[in-house]
Amino acid sequence: MSDDVKSRGLWSSRLMFILAAAGSAIGLGNIWRFPYLAGKYGGGAFVIMYLAFVAVLGIPVLVAEIMIGRESRKNPVGAFSKLSSGHKLWTAVGFMGVAAGFVILSYYSVIAGWTIDYFVKSVDGDYFKPGADIAGYFASLLADPYQQAIWHTAFMGATIAIVIFGIKEGLERWIGILMPALFLLLLLLVIYGLTAGDAKGGLSYLFVPDWSKLVTNTAGDYTPLPMLEALGQAFFSLSLGMGAMITYGSYLGDDASLPSSAVIIACLDTMIAILAGISIYTILFQYRLDPSAQGPGLVFKVLPLAFAQMPGGRILAMSFFALLFFAALTSAISLLEVVVAYFVDDRKWARRGATIVMGTIIWALGLFSAFSYNLLGSVTILTDKDGNGMPVLDSIDRVANNYMLPIGGFFIALFAGWFMNRDSVKKQLLEGGGSPLFFRIWLILIRFVSPLAIALLILFQLDSDVGILKRLFGMH
Repeated sequence: MSDDVKSRGLWSSRLMFILAAAGSAIGLGNIWRFPYLAGKYGGGAFVIMYLAFVAVLGIPVLVAEIMIGRESRKNPVGAFSKLSSGHKLWTAVGFMGVAAGFVILSYYSVIAGWTIDYFVKSVDGDYFKPGADIAGYFASLLADPYQQAIWHTAFMGATIAIVIFGIKEGLERWIGILMPALFLLLLLLVIYGLTAGDAKGGLSYLFVPDWSKLVTNTAGDYTPLPMLEALGQAFFSLSLGMGAMITYGSYLGDDASLPSSAVIIACLDTMIAILAGISIYTILFQYRLDPSAQGPGLVFKVLPLAFAQMPGGRILAMSFFALLFFAALTSAISLLEVVVAYFVDDRKWARRGATIVMGTIIWALGLFSAFSYNLLGSVTILTDKDGNGMPVLDSIDRVANNYMLPIGGFFIALFAGWFMNRDSVKKQLLEGGGSPLFFRIWLILIRFVSPLAIALLILFQLDSDVGILKRLFGMH
C-alpha cells in the first residue's frame, strides 16, 4: 500500500463502506420525494419504472463511479485527471462532480434544517396544543429567514464537525451510529403504520399500478415527465453524478467485491424508499388526509396533522423527524467529503482547514436558499411549467437534479465504458469474487444502454424546459 493511500485512509471493512455509501444514498429524497412521486405517477407503475432505471442505469453507473474511485485512489477531479493522463475534458467532468456536491449541499442543508425545527416542535409539544395551526407552521417557518438560518447553521456545523476528523474518527464513527438508528426508527414507523394505520389503503396507493399516469398529463397528452422524474430520483437517491461514490470508492480496499457491494447499496437505498412510502401512506390513509401534497408539503404540512390526531403521536413525530435528520446528515457528510477530498488530495490542504473553509463557504451560499422564500422572495431564477418564477432554492434543486447529475452520469458511463483501460476495468470487477457474466452484462449496459438512455432523457428535459427538440427537429 502506497504512502499516499495510507495517509488518505481506507474503510476498515467492506461492511463499513456499504453502510457509508448507503448512508450517502439514503437521504431526504428517499423519505419524502420518492413516496410523493410514486403516488403522483401511478403508484406501482412508477415503482416499476423506478426499479428499472435503478437496475439498467443506476447500478451500472454506481459500479463505474466506485471503480473509478478505487482505481485512482483520488477525489473526482484527481481521479479523472489521473486515469485520463490529464485530459482537460475528463478533468472538467471531475470538477463538475465536485461542483455538484458543493451546490447540492448548500440548499440540502437548508431543507435538513427544517427537520431540526420540526423535531424541536415535536419535543416541546407545539403540535398538540389546543388550536395549534399545524398546517400553517411550515409557511411561518419559510417566512422566517433568521430561524431558517439558525437551523441551517446548526446542520452545517454538525456536518463539518464529523468530516473534520477524517475516515476513521469522523465518518466511520458517526455512520456506525446513524445508520443503525435510521433503520430502527424507520422499521418502527413501518410496523406502526401496518398495524395501527390503514394498511390496505396505503399499500394500494403505493403499489397498485395506474399506467395512465405514466403517459399522459392533465390534458391527456403524452409527457416524458414521469420518466424524467424517475431517472432524476434514481440518480439523486443513489448519489450518482455528484462525486460522492467516486470519493467513497477511493477509500475502498482492493479485496472487496465491487459489483456485489454496488448491488447491496442499491437494494438498501431502494428498500428504504419503499419502506418510507409504506410508513407515510398507511398513516395518511388512516386519518383520511390528502396524500397528493407535493414534496415538502407532504412531510411538513400533512403528516404533522396525522401525528396530532394519533395515540402516541408526539413520540412518533419525534421519531419521524429524527429519522429525517439522520438520513439528511449521512448524505451531507458524503457531499462535504467530496469537496474536502479535492482540496486535501490535489491542493494539499490540511483536512481540518479544508473542511472548515469549504464548509463555511457552502454555508454562506446556503443562506441564499434560506432567504429565498422571504428576504429574497421577489428574486426568481427559473420559471416552472406554468411560467411562474421559481425561488432560488427550487431553481438550484431543479438544475442540480435535472441536469448536473444526469450529465455527470452520462460522462461517467462514457469514460468507464470506452476510455478506461479494459484490462484494469475487468480486474476491478473480478476482484473479490466478481462474476465474469456480470462484467460482460455491465460492459454492454455502460457502453450502450446507459449513455443512450441518459442522453435521450436529458434531451427530453431540455425540450420540456426550452423546447429544444421542437426547434431542432420540428417535433410537435
